[in-house]
Amino acid sequence: MFPGGVNPKQMGQMMKRFGIKNEELEAKRVIIELENGKKIVFEKPSVQSIEMQGSKTYTIAGSSTEEHTIPEEDIKMVAEQAGVSEKKAKEQLEKDGGDIAQAILHLKEN
Repeated sequence: MFPGGVNPKQMGQMMKRFGIKNEELEAKRVIIELENGKKIVFEKPSVQSIEMQGSKTYTIAGSSTEEHTIPEEDIKMVAEQAGVSEKKAKEQLEKDGGDIAQAILHLKEN
C-alpha cells in the first residue's frame, strides 16, 4: 500500500493514464564512472526505468562501494618524475587517492 491509501495496482493504472511507463529491471550490477576516475558500484541493485514524454529516467537503489581507477598515463608520469618503477608508482597513487603531485612528493621523500 502506498501513502495516501493508493495500492500499487491503482498507482500503475494512474501512471498509464498519464503516459508514464514504469518497469523494474533485473540488474546484476550497475557501475557509474565519474570524471575523476572513481567508480560507484552497485551489486544486486533495485533498478526502475520510468518513461515519460519520450524521456527515460533510471532510479538505482541499493548499497554501493567506491572504486578508483588510476589511468595508465598517470602511473607512467609518476614513475618517470619520481624515478621509480610503474608498480611502485601505482601503489603510491592508490595510497594518495590518485593525486599525482602527492604521489610524486611521497616517492621522492623515500
